[in-house]
Amino acid sequence: FFRSMRNLIASKDFREGFVEMLPACIGLLPFGLVCGVGAAAAGANGLASLGMSGIIFSGAAQILAAQMVAADAPYAVIVLTCFVLGLRFLMYSAAMAPYLQPLPARMQKVLAFLLTDQAFAAAVRRFNASDDRHAAGLHFLGCGAALYVVWQVSCMVGFLAGNLIPSAWSLEFAVPLCFIALLAPLFRDMPSVLAAITAGIAVLAMSHLPMRLNLIVAGVLGIVVGTCADLARERWKAR
Repeated sequence: FFRSMRNLIASKDFREGFVEMLPACIGLLPFGLVCGVGAAAAGANGLASLGMSGIIFSGAAQILAAQMVAADAPYAVIVLTCFVLGLRFLMYSAAMAPYLQPLPARMQKVLAFLLTDQAFAAAVRRFNASDDRHAAGLHFLGCGAALYVVWQVSCMVGFLAGNLIPSAWSLEFAVPLCFIALLAPLFRDMPSVLAAITAGIAVLAMSHLPMRLNLIVAGVLGIVVGTCADLARERWKAR
């Protein structure tokens, strides 16, 4: 294992990918801190917090999961909600599949786990610029490794800070606030706004549903309304 790690670190392509992703890692630091604070506010211990950041490895899903755990939502609902939130990675995976096909199966699985928005953009650019799939794969691995390491460190620092800061400060407000900050830039057109309004009204109107199912139902209704509005807009433009 240690020999493989030394060979990996000695690889020029891996190091280039790692260094290239460091500027993006700086932008992840406050996000990871909020996720760590959210885990502390949800009552997680250090091992649970590290496990959540290490396994989920998705800022938006992790923030949402921490918020739902704090609200005592059933774990099945939490998993399903995070799954829906991560559906965009299906498109990323479909785009990356032709590039990764020549690589060993074990490497494909590792790269699939490390796939993020930032790593996807860097990896596609490198694969398009080079015919050496293995070298581009190592570059992708370096990008993902940089993001993963910085994410774990920032989440743990946030968790420790969340436990040191007095509970009277009510830092749990940072979790929904950060999630709102993630969603706000997406409201660029009428279908997105209608979907958000529909989901917001529905989640409040159906708050009586058991097992926090109002979150799932509201999300589905928002998607349906947003899709219908988008189709209606396209038909209107076609006239």
